[in-house]
Amino acid sequence: MREYAGRLSPVRCSPSMTRHTRGWLLGFALLGLMASASSGYIHYKILRDPTYTPICDVNQTLSCETAYTSRYGTIRGVPIAVGGVIWFAFVTILLLGARPVAPQADARHAEGLGANVSAYLFLLSTIALGAVLFLAYVSFFVLKTVCVFCLLTYVAVIGVYVLSGKASDAPLSSIPRRVLGDLRTLVTSPLALVVALLFVVGSVAAIALFPRDTGAAAPTAAAATPSPPASDQQVEFERWFSSQARESLAVPSDGAKVVVVKFNDFQCPACADSYFKDKDVLAKYLSSYPRDVKFVLVDYPLAPECNPSVTSVVHPAACAGAVAVRLARMQGKEIEMQEWLYSHQPGLTRDAVRQAAQTIAGVRNFDQEYARQLALVRQDAEMGGRLKIDGTPTFFINGVRVPGALRADYLDAAIMHELRRAGVAIP
Repeated sequence: MREYAGRLSPVRCSPSMTRHTRGWLLGFALLGLMASASSGYIHYKILRDPTYTPICDVNQTLSCETAYTSRYGTIRGVPIAVGGVIWFAFVTILLLGARPVAPQADARHAEGLGANVSAYLFLLSTIALGAVLFLAYVSFFVLKTVCVFCLLTYVAVIGVYVLSGKASDAPLSSIPRRVLGDLRTLVTSPLALVVALLFVVGSVAAIALFPRDTGAAAPTAAAATPSPPASDQQVEFERWFSSQARESLAVPSDGAKVVVVKFNDFQCPACADSYFKDKDVLAKYLSSYPRDVKFVLVDYPLAPECNPSVTSVVHPAACAGAVAVRLARMQGKEIEMQEWLYSHQPGLTRDAVRQAAQTIAGVRNFDQEYARQLALVRQDAEMGGRLKIDGTPTFFINGVRVPGALRADYLDAAIMHELRRAGVAIP
């Protein structure tokens, strides 16, 4: 009996996609679709709203905006995220159209769509795996940043690759024959034709209608200052900027045509992120137009010790950080002190700030000067309270309020717009 049973057993013990495998594949496909769609939405908001701060931007290292707006984030102006949405949507459609086959199915049933989809997905995910490995290398080693939604797409592609590889033992050389057979089946099904048509039209529309990002920032921190937004985006941004109300600040201009004011907290991750992203733009204008452009840093620590508008401690070392920077300024070490604070925000304490001020800036009278400098910090914070500042950073560019961080290329465009508005000759 055992001899006959062996002769009747199928040659391939698991030639096709089981219900369990398809469920896992669908899970990875939907994870990738969600992550790609989120990336696409965030990229769209970055392009359309200059005041938008992505939820996935935590600091300079954990920042999806850096990845999206780099030259690696688009292909001919179309975001990589759009390609991800199309790829994962196609994978999802294939999986929904596949009929799972039991593991004991014979070779004839293995030629069904369930087995073919496994082969298709393995081929597609092999190509996609090469792409995500390249993007991961760029993110970690070139841009030196981590994009959360990008990581989720990497996980999803790897999951599809591993599971489809296990589910399919069909040789790649058989895929053309399988595709032709499935296409013949496709044209006989009205529902399948409608789904295919909607997918193609939707994919083409997504590529054609997504705003182009031809003014992406340079890929590395050491690169040149980001270019202004592309012409159509710049026109739209200038229209938005010109329509905003201008508020009066108690900040002397000293004859400057453009005054950029930043309400800042040295323990605020978003403030640190904006500092590192914007410093090249500000340095360019402050060196090229020293009489026409002025930058003013206003302290607004989120701690009641030095900010009467705050009722709870959000950043316990923020007041000490503001004092340290003021004392370091007297020693000509303001920039060094700022960058140390921005780079050591987690777990920062007053004692650590005092020690850093002495080591980095040579400040030896921190405790003696603390109360006097704290009173000056409180004056800054009181001005922020009168302006109803509700978070840091908050920028004012010639009185135009910009809550949150302003993308570097938009900051560039705003300063340039105000210089031209004031009649300053631009080379």
